Amino acid sequence: MGSIWELDFYSRPILDENQKKVWEVVICESPLDVRANPDSLFRFTKYCPSTEVNSVWLRTAIEEAIASSGESPSRVRFFRRQMNNMITKACQDAGIAAQPSRRILVLHNWLAERMEQVYPKEPGYQGGTNPSVRLDAPIPQRLPDALESEKWGFVTLSASDFTDMPEWDISFGEGFPLEMMGITEDMPIPGVLLFSSRALPLAAWISGLELASLRFDESQGGRLVLETGATESWILANIRNPSMKNEAMEFNEAKQKVKGVHFIGIQSSPESESFAGFWLLQDVILP
Repeated sequence: MGSIWELDFYSRPILDENQKKVWEVVICESPLDVRANPDSLFRFTKYCPSTEVNSVWLRTAIEEAIASSGESPSRVRFFRRQMNNMITKACQDAGIAAQPSRRILVLHNWLAERMEQVYPKEPGYQGGTNPSVRLDAPIPQRLPDALESEKWGFVTLSASDFTDMPEWDISFGEGFPLEMMGITEDMPIPGVLLFSSRALPLAAWISGLELASLRFDESQGGRLVLETGATESWILANIRNPSMKNEAMEFNEAKQKVKGVHFIGIQSSPESESFAGFWLLQDVILP
């Protein structure tokens, strides 16, 4: 698999000489491995005049980024759904697949950093906050019957346990360097393991969903929800047992102590030493 890029293209809190909003494309490389060096990840930015906001300009900027990087990514992740058509067309015209995603961990932090440290220094800066993404929240869907897991449970691993993740036997998965999120080796990372006789098909199906995060939803009696794509969500399990509900609430609380970092793993059985799927995740609150 080649590199994956995260992209945002939107107006910034800067006015040009005609009092029109300046736009900007921001591109960065997704870390795919716990051993990735955050400082070596590719980054690219370019301001766009308000009179040239279109897919042609964006495609040209993407091609400039490809030339600067030296390689074309396998796909581009983007979270701003109101820009869906323009970003998708520009990427397609540049020969790259575009995918709505909330797995924009580097981009999310970088945009916040630019809002605080870069834009205020630009002529015409107007202050304010990032434009809202205004995502809707559709009702979580049920997993296909054939992919429901037979067993599952909450587990905790130390951050140091992930050092050897690249050596684990994993069929589908993705990680990121925990130090990038300010996580130290002694911190406990909460997660969920799913056990299924159809572990590989389940992992393969989930791998195509652009995993974002896991959360315990106390509504509808209590359920474990997997957030994917830009707005989609799936019910992994209904939680009725009071003891399991307590564990679920502890899971939500444990995530908050490690900046939202958590994981999901899929195995054929609790005795298995391999993973059909394993993903490091992080809660990302979009503007």
